[in-house]
Amino acid sequence: MIKKCVFPVAGLGTRFLPVTKSIPKEMLPIVSRPIIEYGVQEALDAKINHMVIVTNEKKQSIKDFFSENKELEDFVLKSNKHKNLETLKDIISKSSFSYINQNKMLGLGHAISLTKELVKKESFAVILPDDVCHNKSKNVIEQLTEIHNNFPDKCIVAIEEVPDNEISKYGIVEIGKEIDENIFSIRSLVEKPELAAAPSNLAIIGRYILTPDIFKAISNLSADRNGEIQITHALNTLAKFDKVIGYKYQGKRLDCGYPDGFLEANVFFRNLDKFS
Repeated sequence: MIKKCVFPVAGLGTRFLPVTKSIPKEMLPIVSRPIIEYGVQEALDAKINHMVIVTNEKKQSIKDFFSENKELEDFVLKSNKHKNLETLKDIISKSSFSYINQNKMLGLGHAISLTKELVKKESFAVILPDDVCHNKSKNVIEQLTEIHNNFPDKCIVAIEEVPDNEISKYGIVEIGKEIDENIFSIRSLVEKPELAAAPSNLAIIGRYILTPDIFKAISNLSADRNGEIQITHALNTLAKFDKVIGYKYQGKRLDCGYPDGFLEANVFFRNLDKFS
């Protein structure tokens, strides 16, 4: 059973400047809920209740958001707006939160390595909040945890086909045999390759289940030419020992790491609320 979910959110959000000069990108609203709330709700719906936020000291508003505010709650109880807080209050009451500072932006692999002492020897989920996912039935993390129950010694990555002109934005996988419907062994992974060097058009999205083996794999890595430790490279090490599975997940992903995707997400969820 997966008990912890890691949220790496220490990045500077430079694609959204100037607003992210003072507001964390993860706190930008999709309709009336911040981006990060969608990810935390997804983890909670998958029966994961310990949220591990890898952040930086300038993002205090994330911690404030997931903390009680009795003054505000008492105020809105006197109005018809109290229902707007019910979902968040439910998240806070059912979840525990741990915060780890990543003071230098040294890559996703580095961010995950900082959680070693907290997650200990358990497998854990990772959600990159920029990827906001929706599915009418089981969400993406639920789907991955079910697969992990059958393959507890393997890391699971959610994958999807992407167009050729977007391949260089993602970690790309080379698949091996099909283990079950939409479930594949992974032979290798390449971080943001050019099209000509890409082993496929199957990209890793921001949903993972990682085993404790990932920490040793990360510790043996050197920084790339940008000075970052990439989780893709660590997974590639484990793939050589048949320790990584790719799953073509069911659902819709909205990439809120870019302004266009963020706008699309707002339209999508506004329409979802309107017609649900």
